[in-house]
Amino acid sequence: MNKKSIFYSLLAALLLCCCKPTTRHGESQSKAESTDSVTTGTASKQTANTAAQIYAKQQIPVLCYHRIEDGKKGDYTVSKATFTSHMKVLADSGYHSVLPGQLYDYLVYNKSLPAKPVLITFDDSRAEHAAVAAPVMEKYGFRGVFFIMTITYDKKNYMTKEQIAGLAKAGHTVGLHSWDHTMVTKYKEAADWQKEVAEPKKKLETITGKPVEYWAYPNGVFNHAGAQELSKYFKLSFSLSTKRDSVVPLQTVRRIIVPECSPQSLLKSMRKNF
Repeated sequence: MNKKSIFYSLLAALLLCCCKPTTRHGESQSKAESTDSVTTGTASKQTANTAAQIYAKQQIPVLCYHRIEDGKKGDYTVSKATFTSHMKVLADSGYHSVLPGQLYDYLVYNKSLPAKPVLITFDDSRAEHAAVAAPVMEKYGFRGVFFIMTITYDKKNYMTKEQIAGLAKAGHTVGLHSWDHTMVTKYKEAADWQKEVAEPKKKLETITGKPVEYWAYPNGVFNHAGAQELSKYFKLSFSLSTKRDSVVPLQTVRRIIVPECSPQSLLKSMRKNF
């Protein structure tokens, strides 16, 4: 091959190389982006833990308050001063309140929780939950979970619809505690589930403007069949100190009732039970 032929061959090759990115770069780039998108999408898909994996995960402290009232005694009542001291010691001890959605993501998808997490819950729709408990918690940067019996709307000593809506708006979670506190073990017919769960759930969602995804068992009592049925309605259901059901652990999350006790006794009880 003479020098002239070599020159033209090199020139043609050079032009071909230069033209290829110009004419096909957009197509190649698009294909690469498409591949990255597929890869990213696949990587971002979360695989849910099995019931056994959820059951094996470390439990976090879940507290349950009922009455917050001065001059009353009983395992279900604490004074206003005691409740305030409990929130203060939790804050001073480095605890961070978490909400049920965070707990669900931790249990199901292994999402991380803040250091020293605690879930603070309230049963029975008492008026002082909104008037006393919520402001104290908010003072310490905490948010809680308020389980509502819908039969109590606007009744004496119980929360109004406006207070319930206000809690949701302030960043607290509103859950369901049945219509009239009938235990799940007594739901025998479809009509019972409609009356105690389905209809109250819809009404509560209308009040808060948000999905109601969490349940607290009346009296903390459940059975396996009831827990399984509740999984059709809720992400998590909360009992009291009863042993969890290993088949449906998401529907049998343990809590401890907080009685009138010193701040240090509360911390000791949390360490002992969780």
